[in-house]
Amino acid sequence: MLLQVHDELVFEVKDAETEKLIKTARHVMETASEPVVKLSVPIHVDAKAAANWDEAH
Repeated sequence: MLLQVHDELVFEVKDAETEKLIKTARHVMETASEPVVKLSVPIHVDAKAAANWDEAH
């Protein structure tokens, strides 16, 4: 992880690892409260891959 910007996390990985990182990061973020707290409203995480921060938005 390179950076946290407000409610975003910025990572830098090799292209071949992009999908694996997105899957792992999304799972960790969406289930971070478990098993201690099971939220009644699920957390949804958007994840995108791009060459730079501007392209990801």
